[in-house]
Amino acid sequence: MVAVTTKPVRMIDLILAKRTGAHHTKSDIGFLVDGIMDGSIPDYQLAAWLMAVCWQGMTLEETAWLTDAMRHSGQILDLSAIGPVIGDKHSTGGVGDKTTLVFVPLLAAAGIPMAKLSGRGLGHTGGTIDKLEAIPGFQVDISIEQFIKQVKEIGMAIGGQTAELAPADGKIYALRDVTGTVESIPLICASVMSKKLAAGANFIILDVKCGRGAFMETEEKAIELAQAMAEVGRILKRPVTAVVTDMEQPLGRAVGHTVEVIEAIETLKGNGPDDLTELCLELGSLALVHAGKAKDNSEARTKLQDLISSGKALSTFATLIKAQGGDDKVLTDYSLMPTAKHTKPFVVPGTGKKWLEHLDGKKVAEACKLMGAGRTKKGDPVNLAVGVVLQIKTGDETSGGATAAIVHYDTEEQFEAASKKLVEAFTFSDKFVAKPKLIKASIS
Repeated sequence: MVAVTTKPVRMIDLILAKRTGAHHTKSDIGFLVDGIMDGSIPDYQLAAWLMAVCWQGMTLEETAWLTDAMRHSGQILDLSAIGPVIGDKHSTGGVGDKTTLVFVPLLAAAGIPMAKLSGRGLGHTGGTIDKLEAIPGFQVDISIEQFIKQVKEIGMAIGGQTAELAPADGKIYALRDVTGTVESIPLICASVMSKKLAAGANFIILDVKCGRGAFMETEEKAIELAQAMAEVGRILKRPVTAVVTDMEQPLGRAVGHTVEVIEAIETLKGNGPDDLTELCLELGSLALVHAGKAKDNSEARTKLQDLISSGKALSTFATLIKAQGGDDKVLTDYSLMPTAKHTKPFVVPGTGKKWLEHLDGKKVAEACKLMGAGRTKKGDPVNLAVGVVLQIKTGDETSGGATAAIVHYDTEEQFEAASKKLVEAFTFSDKFVAKPKLIKASIS
């Protein structure tokens, strides 16, 4: 039987207990989070505890207690007056993931209020907030009061994450990032769920990515994380549905900022790439069935497709843009957004018929980062205009000399740097290659 720690007198008690694999009590976790918030627990002791968790793990109950304590470390939004179901979507991050830009107006058009707080990009993954700033005038830094008011008035809002929600997570994450403890599933779970629960939604849809372009590189680890978050939601009495999706290659064809906004708009017009459209319909169907707006997945899909084909989803996005100070003319005039000075094709090497065997999403993202589209550290500026638009995806047939991608760049040095990285991203075969499955698992 595993030992359970007694009421801690000092932080060292928790460190030693977790180092030996003991389980914490709810009061232990409360002591920990209180100490983080009032500064009585120094960083070096918190770092030691994080490493012990990274090695020994936490039970689902411990993870739920940590999630709940972190949620209550700051402001908690009360959205209950808006309606019986308030939705929120979270992605664990990926390359070309502009799903929120499609999903939020699509679900709002279907009558499900969407309260979405999003982040900026860091490393090789892109941030929703950065993408939205490609729309002239769009205000992402809105107050909590304005955020709630907007969801009440128009049924949706997308704002930047605020330090007022789950501030304990911010303090913990700052140390995780520099102590090699980011990959701990209990810590990831508590970090994501504490912010989602504090943001006030009562139905959360999680898109857990797996593959080279994702934080969780293996399907097994992604499923483990999805199951943990769904179970923590159950323990804390908040419905959570999670899907595990492929991020070996980028989602959609556009990777960048302006180019991704354009692709999201085209998807709302019914012209989007198959994989992005499929993901939005799958996530949206789960939400509609949960909210009682469709009896099954088939009916839900039909309703969502009708919202796209009728133009209602696109007009709802226009409403969101105008509500947050943006220029909705971008929906018909893409030149209003930051645009790269040049475009040039990156071509398939060699001659003869080929199939794209593998497309490394992380390498594509790194190509964009070399042109200035990504950040190395928080606060770095980004070039919203540059990017890569893929012309082929894994399993597509092509031929030597054909265009594999179109590079949007400002200088020849940027193009050369991106091209060298793209050479590493594309792997071709002379034999037929099957297209990969997008949705790996669904968990609730």
